[in-house]
Amino acid sequence: MASIAKRIMGRVRAKGRGRWVCSSVDFLDFGSRASVGRALARLTERGDLHRAGRGLYHFPYFSRIMRKWGPPNVEEAVAAIARRDGIRVMREGGDCANGLGLTNGLAFMYYFDTDGPTRVIKIDRTTVYFTHADSKVMFWAGMRSAPVAQALRWLGPYSGRNPKVVRKLRRILPDHVKEELARYSDYLPDWGAEVAHQLVEPLKEAA
Repeated sequence: MASIAKRIMGRVRAKGRGRWVCSSVDFLDFGSRASVGRALARLTERGDLHRAGRGLYHFPYFSRIMRKWGPPNVEEAVAAIARRDGIRVMREGGDCANGLGLTNGLAFMYYFDTDGPTRVIKIDRTTVYFTHADSKVMFWAGMRSAPVAQALRWLGPYSGRNPKVVRKLRRILPDHVKEELARYSDYLPDWGAEVAHQLVEPLKEAA
């Protein structure tokens, strides 16, 4: 049987350079936590893997333009933390609103809501902020409508009820996302539930 280190590299290579961040829990089917940890340490010492953060590893790509190894993918690193720590995470509402084109802001920081502890984690040279959120917020984790629920909560009752926001969401959201928001509107603030139900009503022309 191939060594644990070779099996780890086989799995990592299958994901592709610069595309995955992992931790020891991603390889426990190869051996005990201690043996996997030793294998990851050896691979890091040899330069086959690079550290992405405490207990996190990645298979980097080399940028010929920058003439250096590329940084780990932050989103993948956050996913690796979630798998390792057994928590759920979601992008913070401001980032979600920006991604949906509901704000003009530019995201320079990484903020996530989580059912885990509030903390700050370094991913290579990037700082990632985790904020503990209540169960009504984290209900949406993993759902297709999560970014919209997060964006509406962040926008607040005044901006979220803005007819321009409602019209844009009607236009850009697929029907299954609109229906999901309306179906689980009890997990939104009252005004957010109002907006969710408007999204599944026939489009009304502005007065």
